[in-house]
Amino acid sequence: MKIIQITASYKPAYIYGGPIQSVAKLCEAMAALSDKREAESEVNLQVLTTTANGSSELDLPICKPVLVDGVKVTYFKRWTKDHSHFSPGLLLNLRKEILHCVQDDKTGDKDNKLVVHIHAWWNLVSILSCLVAKWYKIPVVLSPRGMLTSYTQTNRNSFFKKLLHRSIGKKLLQYCHIHATSEQEKQDILEIVTPKSIIIIPNLVNFQLPVFSSQLAVPHKPLKVDDSPFRLIFLSRIEEKKGLELLFDALSLLDIDWRLTIAGSGKKEYVSGLRAKAQSLKLDHRINWIGQVSDQDKYGLMAKHDILVLTSFNENFANVVIESLSAGTPVLVSQQVGLSDYVNERELGWICTLEINDIKEKLINSYHAQEARAKVRRLAPEIIRKDFDDQILANRYLEMYKGLML
Repeated sequence: MKIIQITASYKPAYIYGGPIQSVAKLCEAMAALSDKREAESEVNLQVLTTTANGSSELDLPICKPVLVDGVKVTYFKRWTKDHSHFSPGLLLNLRKEILHCVQDDKTGDKDNKLVVHIHAWWNLVSILSCLVAKWYKIPVVLSPRGMLTSYTQTNRNSFFKKLLHRSIGKKLLQYCHIHATSEQEKQDILEIVTPKSIIIIPNLVNFQLPVFSSQLAVPHKPLKVDDSPFRLIFLSRIEEKKGLELLFDALSLLDIDWRLTIAGSGKKEYVSGLRAKAQSLKLDHRINWIGQVSDQDKYGLMAKHDILVLTSFNENFANVVIESLSAGTPVLVSQQVGLSDYVNERELGWICTLEINDIKEKLINSYHAQEARAKVRRLAPEIIRKDFDDQILANRYLEMYKGLML
């Protein structure tokens, strides 16, 4: 079986945040799985992507497969920048691969059965690749990556999205087998379209293995009440949907001693506006803006804080929640975060609405709940290790692909 993963951007284009990590982790796990099944020749995986890297391009070989952490990846030039990513070379290569598999199928070579897995939506790589696959009747799995919600349909380029959806998008989506990463994302998708099928499988998430040892490198805060501040951390791409304005408003109402670390990058104009808001609320002396943090450093950074906060307007999954819990740091997330149900069910943190007073109350509750935070720090790493085991999740994706071959 051949699996072609289609994504407008791929490692090392980390500027695009969590989706890059999720797609790469899936591909790496599937490639590792195929290595173990080499004798059976069961899985042949490759990635088709572009050189997209924000306003610039990745300096990598073009139109030639290269190995990226064990995954065969082919990068193509794009003719247009974010967020359209028009790439004729990618589309022509996809058509070539499809025709090759179609010919093999006619000759009875069942090992060349093909599935196309497309990541994200609302860009020309995803939409036109789906169109090509549909034309040749190739099964398509679509992972929208949070891009099929009422929020994303209206928050940016809404007229273009509505026009595209009505003209071609809806019919293409109805052809797809959609993969959602959470129950919340599934319900969001079903409000917009009815696909051929829909399945929930969580993201694969990178962990730093040492955090699963019995003792964390960074000791947690003592249980007794002391004079040290309540240490909060936000670690994500800085953009409107993350709800930092709401968090600032809630923090301005607190009468406890706190400090907030903001780790991440975003558009200069938006970040400047946030800084100005923090200053106007007289919060700026309590906020430490540290910019982008490397994968190697972020787990230790999270472990030094009492709680991770994510008051987003919309998140289909939120890898950072799992990353934080793997480091033993509890979370406070909004109901709009896809993993909020999981956090609530496993008692790994606090859930808030998008009301400022509710965010304030949940912050106060988490501050006083020192025993609960200590329990999360002690138990969460092992819970996450079991619930998000790479091999188990990779096999679930493989079963999804195989089911489309029946």
